[in-house]
This record gives sequence, C-alpha cells and structure tokens, in this order.
Amino acid sequence: MLFHLLREMLGGQHYAHENVLFRGGCASLFCFVLIVLIGPWVIRHLIRLKLCDRPEFHHQTLNAMTADKRNVPTMGGVMIIGGILAGTLLFADPWNFYVQMGLMCLIWLGALGAVDDWMKLRRAADSTARDGLRSYQKLLFQLGLGVLLGYFIFNHGRNMSAFAEIGALDDRQTIEAFHVLMVPFYKHGILLGAGAFMVITVLVVSFTSNAVNLTDGLDGLAAGCVALCSTVFMVLNYVAGTGDLAAKMLIPYVPMSGELVIVSGSIMGSTLGFLWHNCHPAKVFMGDTGSLPLGGLIGYIAIVTRQELMLFVVGGIFVIEALSVILQVGCFKLTGGKRMFLMAPIHHHFQLSGWTETQTVTRFWLLSAVFSVFALVTVKLR
Repeated sequence: MLFHLLREMLGGQHYAHENVLFRGGCASLFCFVLIVLIGPWVIRHLIRLKLCDRPEFHHQTLNAMTADKRNVPTMGGVMIIGGILAGTLLFADPWNFYVQMGLMCLIWLGALGAVDDWMKLRRAADSTARDGLRSYQKLLFQLGLGVLLGYFIFNHGRNMSAFAEIGALDDRQTIEAFHVLMVPFYKHGILLGAGAFMVITVLVVSFTSNAVNLTDGLDGLAAGCVALCSTVFMVLNYVAGTGDLAAKMLIPYVPMSGELVIVSGSIMGSTLGFLWHNCHPAKVFMGDTGSLPLGGLIGYIAIVTRQELMLFVVGGIFVIEALSVILQVGCFKLTGGKRMFLMAPIHHHFQLSGWTETQTVTRFWLLSAVFSVFALVTVKLR
C-alpha cells in the first residue's frame, strides 16, 4: 500500500499525521486520472449489459426536452465507488477507525443504490415490475446505517475521551470534543448526549444521501457540487485532525480524523473524473448507485468533524433542492393541487422557465462555490 511506502519515504511515523494534505492531493489526482481512463471501458460494458436509463417525468414539455437522454447508460456510480475505494486504500491508513466506518458507509449506500437502479431497469424491460425500491424501503436502510454509524462513532469518542482524562492522549482538548455540536457564528459548541448524537447522525446521513440523489437530475450537476463540497471538507478535516490548528480555529480536535482528508480527496477526484464523462451531453449517468453513497459519505465526514450544521452551509445547493421537493409536495397537498414551482426539484423549474441545461448547471455550480467560500469564512466569524 502506498500509505506505508510514502510514510517511510517522507517522514516516518509522524508522516501519517502531518502530511495528510499531501496524501489527500495524491489520492485526488489518482482518482481523477483513474476514472478518466477507465470511463470509456466502463461505459461500453454498461451499454453491453443494457443498463441504459430512460428518464420519464410527469411533464410532457420536460420529457420532450430530455428525449435525447434516452438510452444513456446509468449506474456509472460504480466508477465513483471504485475510485474512492482505490484512492482510500492506497493513500489512507486502512486500519484507521474513521476510514473503516467511511468505507462501510460507502459500500452500504452504494449497494442500496445499485439495487434501486437495477429494479428500475427491470421495470423498463418488464412492465409488471415496480419502479425501483419504495421510498420507505430506501429510508429504512439509510436510517439503519445512521444508527450504526452513530453508535460506533459516539462510543469511539467516549473511549478516546477516557484516554484523554487519564493522560493517555497528549491533548486534553480531546475531552468532550467528540460529542460537541458546532454552530456557525458561535464559538462554543453544544455538548450532546448519546440520544441526541444518534438522532442527529441518523438525520444527517439520510438527509444528505437523499438530497444529493434529488440534485442528480442534470448532466454534471450533482458531480460538480459534490466536488466543491468535498474540497471544503478536506480543509475542515485537516484542521479538525491537527491539534494546534483546531485550537486556533476553535474547532473540536478529533484525533485520527485527519485520515478523512484522503477520503475527501478521493471523493473530489472521483467526482471530477466522473464529470469528464458526465458533462453535457452526458455519456453516462451516476444513478442512485453514485448519488446515494456520495451524499451519505459527505454527511458521515461532517459528523466525524462535528460540522453537521456547517454541512448545510457548504451543501447549500443540496438543501435548496431537497426543500424545493418538500415545499412542492406540501403545497400540493395543502392547497388541493396547486404547485409552488413549475416542477421539483427546483433545477427542473428553471429549465421550464427558459434556462438551458448548461446555464442551469453552471449557475448552480457558481452558487455551490459561493456557499463553499461562505462556509470557510464563517469559521472565523464567531
């Protein structure tokens, strides 16, 4: 594994803690090149297996606008999952607790998304099959993952805090840092009990997973926004995993969490590499196979670094997309059929309003970049 080779070449035992940004950058470049190179081969095999999408909407105008997307291969998320796995296993410490939990999250939600995509494709060939997994079925698996992650992360943090109390760890700011909820513009975190920690973990994992899934509706939209979001969390991970920086920036110090810099870098490189093939006009779609694990993994990283609320700033586009669906459904039910938007998620509203697909995606990317910069600025505005 390159992790061990690089550790010996560039600093010995301390390399793992002091040079995670270097390894994160290497992982990002590696994943980008890997997916750009293997993309054509994967796309050909998806077509050969007849795993092609046929997007259909309850709107005739939108169906006409997306007619050219028929028979584009889907389940391209397997490339993203493979890239993240490869980058993480090569450049991160695979025995790190947080890395292991992150990989579990990636594989769990990737499998869930793959099953959902497979059932949708079956429906296209067999009209008697239902349209993918039902919403409550997907939510059940997402909630189950959130419970597992919350339980293991909370108990791991409690054990590490006990080591800090008896002096087994050098930095005493470890105590309680694992269970503090950081609030933007407020320098003192809110200490959480086990129950509150579990509830927040479940909500964050399920919400972000579904929010990215809803955003994945235009060529390159979800991939570009996730790449920007993961870049911000590379920085936040590095600060949270470095004691001196964490103290200066008033961010909870979470020992050993710095390895998630490599996971974040792998996400960034993999999504950018996928964007190479997914930009308009898309040659492949990520499908639920890619969108569900990407959202869940970003949420998991935010939980570990105690930046759950910051995630909703960084991922402002995902929040807007999810809220547009909630408001649309709520308005429709409360008013007996009236709609707040021409169509939800909101990116389709702008399409139907006259924006081209490229304009919509580019403007959403710009907003995502603004949210990302604003999130980093808020670290000091407390």
